[in-house]
Amino acid sequence: MQALKLKAIATAAAITVALIITGCASTGKIAPQDKISDATTLDVGAAIRTANNDAHWPDLDWWRTYNDPQLNSWVEVANQGSPTLAMAQARVREALSIAGVARSAQSPQVNGELSIQREHWADNVFYGPGPLANQDTWNNVGTIGLSYRLDLWGKDKNSAELALDVAHASAADAQTAQLELDSNIIRTYIGMSRDYALLDIATTTLDRQQQLLALAKRRFAGGIGTQLDVSQAQTPLPEYERQIDTIEESIALAKNQLAALAGKGPGAGESISRPTLALDAPDGLPSSVPVELIGHRPDIVAARWMVTAQARGIDAAKADFYPNIDLLASIGGYAAMGPFFKFLKSPSGSWTGGLAMSLPIFDGGRIRSQLGAQSAAYDEAVDQYNQTIVGALKDISDDVIRLRSLQRQQDDAQRSVASATKSFDLAKEGFRRGLTDYVNVLIAQSQLLQAQQGLARIQAEQLEAHASLQEALGGGLGVPSNGPKESSMAPAKHIGPIGALSKLSKLPSE
Repeated sequence: MQALKLKAIATAAAITVALIITGCASTGKIAPQDKISDATTLDVGAAIRTANNDAHWPDLDWWRTYNDPQLNSWVEVANQGSPTLAMAQARVREALSIAGVARSAQSPQVNGELSIQREHWADNVFYGPGPLANQDTWNNVGTIGLSYRLDLWGKDKNSAELALDVAHASAADAQTAQLELDSNIIRTYIGMSRDYALLDIATTTLDRQQQLLALAKRRFAGGIGTQLDVSQAQTPLPEYERQIDTIEESIALAKNQLAALAGKGPGAGESISRPTLALDAPDGLPSSVPVELIGHRPDIVAARWMVTAQARGIDAAKADFYPNIDLLASIGGYAAMGPFFKFLKSPSGSWTGGLAMSLPIFDGGRIRSQLGAQSAAYDEAVDQYNQTIVGALKDISDDVIRLRSLQRQQDDAQRSVASATKSFDLAKEGFRRGLTDYVNVLIAQSQLLQAQQGLARIQAEQLEAHASLQEALGGGLGVPSNGPKESSMAPAKHIGPIGALSKLSKLPSE
């Protein structure tokens, strides 16, 4: 008898294995097509290779190198009150909550139901003269159910890890948003500093032109000048006044922009005074830029986490090809008569327990299409990651080239200002002595104004290029340990049902 029982168990197990094997749908060799690029294999170009490599990676508060206390305090205010950062942080909390929901699928689920109803039976011909006519009864039901997914193929585990990886990516995106906010504040602040410099030049030019007008009038009154000289000296004044108005408008708009970036009303920006920027930092690069860049730039870290998440998605999609087994149990009670809670001691109690298995047999290609879509999503994440690295290296190279060019342009612009200043002084003195006409003064004045404005703009562009380089290097926000391990960025070799079942105990012999 015992041998027959063992044989029956063995037969049932063999049938189960056969059903599992035959029930598993074929993946059709669906797999990702793209691979993650190695940043060290990219040609960084001559600009990065020949750059000064003695600099450090940016500090968390890298903007302090501009030595402007007002800028420091304004960035801190913006980081505390910016709606943009608040939205990014809310997305992180949302992603973490979603990860918690996904993780809960790995835990046993216990649910309870309770129904307590009082019913009065009518006394009429429909119910008849039975014992329930005109009586009150209870209809009480209480059950507790337990379910637990064995997750033999790791679908729930990979789904939970996918959601957590997305939360990591959201956190990196929040760092990217903070870096963009800081950079936008600094660029706006530098632009306002440039406008103040241009305002000084425009005001000085206006004062100089008014002095020339007074000189032309004195010459005309003394009989050594003409009315044309007076008219020519007076003509540029409205244009110079317009330029001053335009620059003052730009300064006011910059203050509004700074207030908006900090999450404040326009009135908050009215208290901003003139910037006192004085950059004190080398424009070099840290060593091993391509190797360490992937850990310092938050956008690259976010892209890496998304690659990892999509790899988990592939593993979860593969699990749909195999049977799903759940453990189920329940206990409950029922009572139709008696006191309010008598059903808790009712002999009508019952319980259930066992396994529930579902397996794909024919689904019209649904799960294969799901795996194909997930594989394509992985390829898309890989391509985005690769493109982010390429873009990051381009940003760094652009900023290095720009800084070098601006340094040369500054030297040229300073020589131009010196030459134009000398030419204007000579033209003004010659006009005062009557040795030359006013046309030469106008030409010299225009050249000097253009040279001074060019120098002011180049100096501001140097400050902006330094800020862009710090942003391209990650702005001190990225932490190298924040990224996922390289081994987790590729889909795992999924274990099949035969391999999993081989780890189970052997069937009993007869």
